Amino acid sequence: MIRLSEPDLHENGMADRAKPQQTDTPIRPLSGGWFLSGLVYLRSRYSRAMQILRSRGPSQLQFWFLALLIGIGAGLAALGFRLGIGALQRLIYGADDLRLATTASKLPWYWVLTVPMIGGLVVGLILDRLTPDGRVRAVADVIEGAALEGGRVEIRAGLASALASLLTLGTGGSSGREGPVVHLAGVVSTAVARRIKASPITGRELLGCAVAGAVAASFNAPIAGALFAHEVVLRHFALRAFAPIAISAVAGTVINRLEFGGLTEFRLQQDMDLAFYVELPAFMLLGLVSAVIAVAMMSGIFRAERVGDWLMQRSGWPRWTRPMLAGLLLGAIAIPFPHIIGVGYETTAAALAGRIGLGAAIIFALVKAIAVAITLGGRMGGGVFSPALVMGSLTGLAFGIVATGLFPELSGDVNIYAFAGMGAVGAAVLGAPISTALIMFEMTGDWQTGIAVMTAVSLSSALASRLVHRSFFLTQLENRGVRIAEGPQVWLPQKMRITAIIRKMNAPDAPSMDLARNLHDSGQALTDGMPLELALQEFERTDAAFLPVILPPDPSASDADSPPTPEIIGVVYHVDALRALNQALSEAAAEEHG
Repeated sequence: MIRLSEPDLHENGMADRAKPQQTDTPIRPLSGGWFLSGLVYLRSRYSRAMQILRSRGPSQLQFWFLALLIGIGAGLAALGFRLGIGALQRLIYGADDLRLATTASKLPWYWVLTVPMIGGLVVGLILDRLTPDGRVRAVADVIEGAALEGGRVEIRAGLASALASLLTLGTGGSSGREGPVVHLAGVVSTAVARRIKASPITGRELLGCAVAGAVAASFNAPIAGALFAHEVVLRHFALRAFAPIAISAVAGTVINRLEFGGLTEFRLQQDMDLAFYVELPAFMLLGLVSAVIAVAMMSGIFRAERVGDWLMQRSGWPRWTRPMLAGLLLGAIAIPFPHIIGVGYETTAAALAGRIGLGAAIIFALVKAIAVAITLGGRMGGGVFSPALVMGSLTGLAFGIVATGLFPELSGDVNIYAFAGMGAVGAAVLGAPISTALIMFEMTGDWQTGIAVMTAVSLSSALASRLVHRSFFLTQLENRGVRIAEGPQVWLPQKMRITAIIRKMNAPDAPSMDLARNLHDSGQALTDGMPLELALQEFERTDAAFLPVILPPDPSASDADSPPTPEIIGVVYHVDALRALNQALSEAAAEEHG
């Protein structure tokens, strides 16, 4: 308990109560002075708790409490994002995503054409002003933050991306809401991690908690939310983080059910039948077909991104016009094909119910793939998972119609193929077969067709991982020069800098300046701040025991006629570089198995 001295009492307006006084008015136990004293006490205890939390890290109980708070925050963010999209769609189109295509088909053509263009214009202005590169942040950036940034993501760019994605989906963009929601949850955990000055390991675990809460709230799927955080974001199953991540997933699910109840996203007919053993080869083939469709869809997005970059460079137009042009193209496509507008739940539900014919399913899938490529290649915003579900349900339905037509006596219901195809394409895009399969089960509440889904999902994931860098997100990072797919032994040396292992020239164990200068003059030197990966490559090339380190050149101070002599600030020993890498790899292994 805090004891207040006499000056403290005067300072807090309680000196008169500290001394006996003659008065006819009884002293109130809950007077203003006692209230202020309580606030002072609570503030001091809070400051002390924050100091301990920052210096020692959270205890297990504290971490579980933080996980609960982050799960609630991420769940509220996901719920708010979803409700915001629905409200904007009802305002503009007169219906939310469950009836959006049907309603849009009855609107005037000029309305369907211009709304996505106007939305793209606003999105372009937001991203141009609030992000350094005009690009929407999504799941790939969260994976990069978990691996390379100690569990932190960009807050300002993340909030701008969430707003841009909300406007994209609300005004007719053809993408998904899960990617922006995952990054928005990362913003929540980053704010907490910065507040408590969390270590990289704690920061990554907090990020996993936020992602689990957001995914669980988006799909009403607590099991899939927890596994998604491990499988996609952390990219390993960290035992020490399993309990807090599960707590966050449950908290996110509760947020969803407070608003929507226990309803599933999609409803399947209850009398679906599967001719188990004789029909399994068909689902194996469906998995392979789904992998090809998923790879084609991802390749289309990457190709649209490259074409967009080329067109903008060639034309010289400002980058904020890119989403506007994409919106114009989407509006033109949406006039004859309104099913491309928004997340696409109406189309997915129709495919799962078998209400789409073979020709329509093929055409709808092709047009949807083009629309998704335009949306994401045009940098309008949104995610890729919901479009993958649309593509998968249409692919599975078309495959099922053909399969059951060729072998009616050996086949079950066509709807099962749509269900399995939805999971197979989604798993191939995410590179997450376990959590995707569970998302399918929890979104539909159907666990009876598990054998068909797992068969298709496993084969689609296996084939797609050979054709791309394991997933859509890891391929995105690979295209940016961030190689996370190969594991920490590859990306850790990219992230680490040699600055921390430099031995100063005045250190007792440092070599002489003359020896360091001779190495530099022979072209054997490192630059301060360079990645450890490049330093190790230089050691491999020179076979030196140590290399001098120079400061990077200052372009403003350089003179072509008389270039300044580089300043040698220290040396790096090969053994120190190897020791630092080994320690970092040991810490990564301890995080995974601790």
